[in-house]
Amino acid sequence: MPEFDVAYEAARSLRRIRPLILRRIRESCSSRFGVEQWIETVDARLAAHWPRFFGLLHRLYGHHYDFFYYLASITLTAIDCWLERPDDLYELDLRRENDPGWHLSERMVGGSLYVDRFAGDLAKLRERIPYFRKLGLTYLHLMPLFAVRPGNNDGGYAISDYRSVDPRLGTSDDLRALAADLRRAGISLVLDFVFNHTSEDHVWALRAQEGDREHMDYYHLYEDRTIPDQYERTLREIFPTVRRGNFTWHAGMQRWVWTTFNSFQWDLKYANPEVFRAMAAEMLFLANTGVEILRLDAVAFIWKQLGTSCENLPEAHLLIQAFNALCRIAAPGLVFKSEAIVHPDEVVRYIGPGECPLSYNPALMALLWESAATRETRLLKQSLGHRQNLPPGTGWVNYLRCHDDVGWAFANADAETVGIRPADHRDFLNRFYTGRFEGSFAAGVPFQHNEDTGDMRISGAAASLAGLEQALQKNDPGLAEMALRRLRVLYGVLCSVGGIPLIFLGEEWAVLNDYSYLADPDKAGDSRWIHRPKADWKLYADEVEQAGTLRHRHFEGLRELFAERKRQPALQGTALRLLPAENGHVLAFLREHASDRLAVLANFTERDQVVDLRGWRAQGLAHYFRDVFTGRSVSTAGIVELAPYELLWLAED
Repeated sequence: MPEFDVAYEAARSLRRIRPLILRRIRESCSSRFGVEQWIETVDARLAAHWPRFFGLLHRLYGHHYDFFYYLASITLTAIDCWLERPDDLYELDLRRENDPGWHLSERMVGGSLYVDRFAGDLAKLRERIPYFRKLGLTYLHLMPLFAVRPGNNDGGYAISDYRSVDPRLGTSDDLRALAADLRRAGISLVLDFVFNHTSEDHVWALRAQEGDREHMDYYHLYEDRTIPDQYERTLREIFPTVRRGNFTWHAGMQRWVWTTFNSFQWDLKYANPEVFRAMAAEMLFLANTGVEILRLDAVAFIWKQLGTSCENLPEAHLLIQAFNALCRIAAPGLVFKSEAIVHPDEVVRYIGPGECPLSYNPALMALLWESAATRETRLLKQSLGHRQNLPPGTGWVNYLRCHDDVGWAFANADAETVGIRPADHRDFLNRFYTGRFEGSFAAGVPFQHNEDTGDMRISGAAASLAGLEQALQKNDPGLAEMALRRLRVLYGVLCSVGGIPLIFLGEEWAVLNDYSYLADPDKAGDSRWIHRPKADWKLYADEVEQAGTLRHRHFEGLRELFAERKRQPALQGTALRLLPAENGHVLAFLREHASDRLAVLANFTERDQVVDLRGWRAQGLAHYFRDVFTGRSVSTAGIVELAPYELLWLAED
């Protein structure tokens, strides 16, 4: 359909749907706001976002003969959710509409956790809010906490009910109370939206198993292997050590079910517009609990098309954009964050104000560990030089460790440009971080080692990967000192390179690998549990809070980084410029916002390094800088000496 026709049809459809919307408002309007205010608000949002929303939905589903029925149904679902939005979230929406870049502030500092492993349940987690404030967090991501299937549930990602909290963790009321308390403390709540698949025991899947035709069409079901085999020719296996292929036979239905990740996780069929409507309702329900940022799980896999890899397809982007446009109408205070652990060129395609304004930065995570292993920064510089900067209104979420594995997600082209053979280098990194390379300081373990392809990823806590576990085993204070310094330089770059720094909580205590997962049959086959230890609050009291201990130094060092980050307006957004530094062991870059500037120098080795700063003047920088941590003065008229793993944040003096 030509563009002018889409605009005409959008306007015409809104004229038909608006009376239905007004009726909903008049039926639902409470005394808290007048009818006219509600109508004025929704009319303004429809004027701003309806044409785009209509166009996206038409591209996805316009070929359906009953397209208008679905358009109206989806819109009214969103309006119903908006009308149910609590007063404080309604007011938050209005503030965020006036400050759309709130999530790009230098004051954003993130943490993520599993509720049960960190605090026990949601009520006890509320009691830890003073701790989060002490650490300096303004963003808290709770790993999936909704009802899941018993036994193996992929770490909470096999959702049985998007509207029910796992009873072991509390209730939906507990979640709302936590969200409200966090918001009052200046901390934004972040949750996962697992929208590629449901658990096999979700009510939709159960109805499909009972033969309900409507819900059978929520999933990809096939009576024989003909079509699955055609798809398999171009699909890759995500968890090859768990099972082979992407389809699971269900004896009860006598059908093959599409299960990209695990046999109990059934992929949703987004070619069916009713699935879009149903998942929009679940998404907006989550928004109404007080969530401010939604992590969109497994975004690359949500659309299927025969003859393709079924990853990163154009329709996947259209779906996310349509969900985003719907949120601008019903919950504009909500921001999307993409989880796309794919090629760096594909990661950035999910990032945009109208799609996902935030995105994980898996390439940076991989390259920080790469630089730590090689003690060189050439590949890191190559990537930062053309991948770090993002469109206005968007930002990275940068992490060193998370609940997931470490995959070597750098671009082959970047490696080849700096003279590195990608396959050989990934093999080296796998050997290094599993302690199989001579001189390695790391104590990681393999994750999903594919014997056929050689592909492998790494599990392990940050402190163990950085050398602290080995140092303590050897009772070597020198190695322990180097491990702490290594962690500081890694986190120092993470906090300053551009975007929201995110820590997996417990890492601030320098926790080590937890090998007890091997004794649990539901976890023993998934090495990622090695870096998901249960929080030991006695360890916190005995070591983290006790001055002079290694863990106290690490904890206070992170607090210092987070606090100083918030004092540096230059760290807003993601704009980054590499600075001349001929020394291949050192990273140098400039962050600037408006008139504020901050230069960063980081030594990635155990040895003293020298950097010639005379080229900085040609970049228009000042003659003198001062390190914000120590007050040390640095001149661009000569060289600067960096101690092992030294980090400098240099403000113009």
